[in-house]
Amino acid sequence: MLGTYSSAGLKGLISGSDRRVAVKALMSAVGGTCHDIHFTRGKYDVVVDCTLPSQNAVMGAAAAIKASGGFEIADYVEIVDIDAVKTEAEKIAKAYAPPNS
Repeated sequence: MLGTYSSAGLKGLISGSDRRVAVKALMSAVGGTCHDIHFTRGKYDVVVDCTLPSQNAVMGAAAAIKASGGFEIADYVEIVDIDAVKTEAEKIAKAYAPPNS
């Protein structure tokens, strides 16, 4: 998960709010695991490396984070197996006939 703090979120962070505890509680609430948290430079302030049990859990966690007011941006990306994607693409490429063929 990728996040950009709102000004209210940054004020909480600066005042000493323990974000590791909060993130781990959120992940636990949806049956997930927080592997690590990193602050970053650039568009996002924080990256949370986590595993969640379903896409619904991911979307629910993102919705709760956004609704909290602590973040301006709360995005997520899914890591997928490149070999599995390649295999599927190869099957599809064999079956698909483009319009110019």
